[in-house]
Amino acid sequence: MIKRIIKDELSKIMLNYCAEKQLGAAPQFSVEDPPKGIYADIATNAAMQLAKSFKLKPREVAAELSQMTLKALGNKIKSVDIAGAGFLNISFSDEFIFSILKTILDEAQNFGRSKTGNGKKALVEFVSANPTGPLHIGHGRGAAIGDSLARILSFLGFDVVREYYLNNVGNQMEMLGASVEARYNELKGKPVSFPQDGYKGDYIKDIAGKYDELSGKTFKEFAIEEIMKTITDDLKTFSVSFNSWFPESDLAAKKDPKGFTEVDRVCAWLKEKNFAYDKEGALWFTSSAYGDDKDRVLKRSDGRYTYLASDIAYHKNKIERKFDILIDIWGADHHGYVPRMHAAISCLGAEKGTLNVILYQLVSLLRGGQAVAMSTRSGEFVTLKEVLNEVGSDACRFFFMMRAPDSHLDFDLELAKKQSSENPVFYVQYVYARCSSIFREAGKDAKIDFTNLSALNADLSLLRENDEKNLIKQLAGFPETLELCLGSMSPHHITKYLTDLADAFHKFYEKCRVLGVDTELCRARLCLLKAASIVIKNGLFLLGVSSPEKM
Repeated sequence: MIKRIIKDELSKIMLNYCAEKQLGAAPQFSVEDPPKGIYADIATNAAMQLAKSFKLKPREVAAELSQMTLKALGNKIKSVDIAGAGFLNISFSDEFIFSILKTILDEAQNFGRSKTGNGKKALVEFVSANPTGPLHIGHGRGAAIGDSLARILSFLGFDVVREYYLNNVGNQMEMLGASVEARYNELKGKPVSFPQDGYKGDYIKDIAGKYDELSGKTFKEFAIEEIMKTITDDLKTFSVSFNSWFPESDLAAKKDPKGFTEVDRVCAWLKEKNFAYDKEGALWFTSSAYGDDKDRVLKRSDGRYTYLASDIAYHKNKIERKFDILIDIWGADHHGYVPRMHAAISCLGAEKGTLNVILYQLVSLLRGGQAVAMSTRSGEFVTLKEVLNEVGSDACRFFFMMRAPDSHLDFDLELAKKQSSENPVFYVQYVYARCSSIFREAGKDAKIDFTNLSALNADLSLLRENDEKNLIKQLAGFPETLELCLGSMSPHHITKYLTDLADAFHKFYEKCRVLGVDTELCRARLCLLKAASIVIKNGLFLLGVSSPEKM
């Protein structure tokens, strides 16, 4: 928020500077946090960029810009210092810092909320795990990223729909049904020939034990139904929900009055528009013309469609539902699929930038310093439910989003279970719990009148300590953090921001007593705590993490 305000003002100043000197268009410039050891709030290379563009002397330009900045920003800034070859280091006035605190208190749960999305429709498709077994922790990371990103987009003014694409057709589903049937026969004492590539986990035996021949369901249908019950229960425990569940069978099995499926129709359309061609008895997609390394098969010579054909039909369906932004969250093992899907989106006529594919690296779960391998075929895997039972949903979600999606993540179970400041989620949540505890105590003191606490009836100028002002400036960074999340399509900026905010809070709390001081100073510091609790709660909500009032 601060950087945006200062950059907007500096842009106007540079335009005026260029106009006065008849230089032409003002160049781009940056507004950043100053390097360590520089006692200022904001640093900018605006003067240096002007000097470089128009071959002027940087420090002379900096001197002129500093005076113009002081004049234009009035009571927002205290000083503008020139450093090095012409950097401008800007320090804020106390009045400006306190105005930020007032804004947070006024906007409360809406602080950081914006209309950036302008009501654009966004479809976030995530998890979409094949119903061949329970969710593992890799799926959990994708679920946490997708759900949090959907929350952030909604907070920033997008009209968001969350969708799970249910891959309920194909060879894997047939193999699942055959695996359950084999275990069922085994339980009945019948001769068994277990499929060579069948699913061997104990959950297959559990499903077979529940199967009832009188149900009228095939083994495949029953297995999918049981596994989806497990998946939806785990997601509910993980605070993840969906607006829409889209079965692949709707594309590949449902037929129109002429007997054609959606996959039939999209492949025929691609061929008609010369985006697909016949070769060696198969139908090929011209994906190489759109950045893929080679053309891809849509329909095999034996008449079976590939997964790509279904995925193109699915994305065509998304576009026809009038979504402005399509976000697909996939495991990193699908990286080779990205170019062909971008190729498909181009052929379908969507605008450039419509499709955003987020690839996330899988998770290494550490037990005793050793990573546990996961495989739905061998049955040797750790489920998301097991980890949730061991460390809880809050720790899982926070840890899954501590790194950018494309970064490898080691999940330290022992750290996630610690009830101490070493555990980052505990460290952040403790700020909210500590604030809540102080509010409860303050409510018992009639002098403070905590029920009527606001910036309007508190003297914020009493917040004179550097740790108090630093905490306010840290709070002000929340809206910018959300914009970073939007720009990178990743929630991990929030976990880093909240950890830094907790650092600033604990430094303040160690040095600045809240209760038991002068009543007016107490009220001012309670306002600061109230603002901190607001931002912590907003940030944790966007991560899908709770804000406990007691810990």
